[in-house]
Amino acid sequence: MKRLFILGLIFSMVFALNAQTNENILRNLENSDTLKQQSTQSSSEGDTIVIVHKIVKVVDGDSIVEERIDTVSSVNALTVDSEEMAWVNIAGDTVKAAKGDSVIIRLGKKKMVIVDSKDKTVIEIPEEEKKPDDDDDEYKKEAKRFKGHWSGFEIGINGFMDKNNSMTQSGDLAWMDLKQERSWNTNINLTQYSIGFGTDKAGLVTGLGLEFNDYHFSNPITLKVENGVTVTDSSYIQAGYKVEKTKITMLHLTLPLLLEFQVPMGTKRKDRIYFSAGVIGGVRLGSHTKVVYDDGSRHKDKNRNDFNIATLRYGLTARMGYKNIKLFANYYPVQLFEKDKGPELYPFSIGLVLVSFD
Repeated sequence: MKRLFILGLIFSMVFALNAQTNENILRNLENSDTLKQQSTQSSSEGDTIVIVHKIVKVVDGDSIVEERIDTVSSVNALTVDSEEMAWVNIAGDTVKAAKGDSVIIRLGKKKMVIVDSKDKTVIEIPEEEKKPDDDDDEYKKEAKRFKGHWSGFEIGINGFMDKNNSMTQSGDLAWMDLKQERSWNTNINLTQYSIGFGTDKAGLVTGLGLEFNDYHFSNPITLKVENGVTVTDSSYIQAGYKVEKTKITMLHLTLPLLLEFQVPMGTKRKDRIYFSAGVIGGVRLGSHTKVVYDDGSRHKDKNRNDFNIATLRYGLTARMGYKNIKLFANYYPVQLFEKDKGPELYPFSIGLVLVSFD
């Protein structure tokens, strides 16, 4: 009996000593530094290997200690100032320890925040930011990326204005009267480039496009150049032919410079009203007339010529849109024909944007 009592006493003393030792270990772990550089070694290739030792403590009655060791390598020597808790660069990896109760660890794109308070140590590992989709409107707002409106497929109608700003040709210009409903304007705006003003709601827009203009004449005439001047050609009428269709077609390469503003009407980019205005430069790439007539059988005559049409021109444009309804209007204050080499006419066009390429 006496032996059993002595054995029990010894067992109790060992258990108490062991508990005290564990408690002392936990207390020794409670220090102000939760980021320590354990050692610096060299690999066989000569690169520096840094072992970073992080300690996690959970107190308030629990006795859990988690030790994790991360290793990063560098071709450069590593120095750590434990007093100043300075920056440490490791071949693109960065470890920053801030003075006080918090430590920030960055290894590549990973981030760990260690907050050491009087009672406990908390380690936070923020989730990696999810890369948003291209259609994520909130991401676009944060990026402040302005995107204008130019590229797309447009269709409208063409017209002329005389020097008095009249759209009805009369007197000496009566022979240039148009069939408005068949005088089509077609634009294929191929590319665009947007330049924001530090916001996603205002900026400049430029790009490249092709402009096709068909002008259908109301009268059974066509055009010709005589003595260096563009005049009417009524030879088809004089020959007694039945003229079914007569028109002049032009193709221009266009270059815009637009100032655009967007007004949000909802949370998404597509829920915006946009307004833009600016200038459009144009270079004539080609022109021709076409006459379809009947002299007992059906014929088509096509004549390719510049007809003294101005090679370079510029125009004024205004544009607006909301969702699927988008309008444009162009006016060219430059004469269609070179000065004193044809009738004084100023072209314009208005229409819809049928398809946007953005």
